[in-house]
This record gives sequence, structure tokens and C-alpha cells, in this order.
Amino acid sequence: MSNQSLATSPEEQRALERFYFHEARLLDNRQYQQWLSLVSEQISYLMPSRVNVQVDNRARGNEDMISVERELEDQESMGCPIREETYIHLMVRVERAYKINSWSENPPARTRRIVGNIELMAREGDSFSVLSNFHLYYARPGNEDVIYSGQRRDTLLSQEEGFHIGRREVVMDYANIAMPTLGLLF
Repeated sequence: MSNQSLATSPEEQRALERFYFHEARLLDNRQYQQWLSLVSEQISYLMPSRVNVQVDNRARGNEDMISVERELEDQESMGCPIREETYIHLMVRVERAYKINSWSENPPARTRRIVGNIELMAREGDSFSVLSNFHLYYARPGNEDVIYSGQRRDTLLSQEEGFHIGRREVVMDYANIAMPTLGLLF
């Protein structure tokens, strides 16, 4: 993915924003089954672990010296991603939310997603590479409230009925994991 965003028409930018705002509303309203309809059956859903690396002094004077990419451990690195899921994994998680014995989410957490900085980075046919940033407020009775933040690197597939998420990589902004759960849908 290029570092430069593409020029988009106001209509195209608005369509991307509408998609992300709609997705956030579905997730915050716990309408997970409807959210799943926005996901391609070929989805790759990744959350790379993030390591705290030393500055690469050999790259002095170059942006690679402090690049975020050096901190990510995903399927191409020797590390282990926090989450690496397919459609089946996501479907099972969605179904689990509606089971009577889903004790881990009883009562359900209250969430609020704020999505912004939506940028079209590349377009190839009906495939769009899109970056977006998010804040996710998480409140659960008996726990401290938490704010998650990060970036999503998506491949959206444009289809007749609208966009579908073909690939999602969630890059969390944290140095040490002190959150109650990373099992949320970002």
C-alpha cells in the first residue's frame, strides 16, 4: 500500500465514510449478524502483535529508522499475531454472542466507536485499500472503562449491494497490553 492517499470524488469519499459509520453503528448496537453481512466470506482478519523495538540507527536520516512497520509481528514475521481469523472464526464468534451461556459477555459491554481519518490509499478494479483510525470506548459493569485506539488497514470489495470487507488488519496503539480484552470486533 502506498503512503500517499488517492484523490477521490466527494461521492466516493462519502460512500466510504457511510460504510464505516454504518459498520460502527451495527457493532455498537450489538447487531453482529448484520455486521457479518458486511464481511466477505474470503476475509482475512488480522491483529498483529506489536513489539517495542529499538531505533534502527543504521537508517539514520530515513523514515525507516522509526517506522511503525518494524514494530508489527504478523503472518510474514517470526512473531505471532494476536488474532488471525477467517470468516468461519468470525461467524462462530457472532453466533456465540447470542447463546444463553455466553457468560463472558453477560451483561454485554457498552461500546462506542469513533471512526475517522478515512483515506483511500489504492484502487484496483473493484478493490479499494482504505486506512481508517478508530477510538473504541469500552464500558463493562464491575470493570474500569477503557479506550482502545488504533488503525485499520482494510481491503474493501465493491459489490452491487455495497462494500464488503475482504481483508482487515487492526494495528493497535499500545506499548503493553493492559486492556481487559482484545476479543472485540474492531
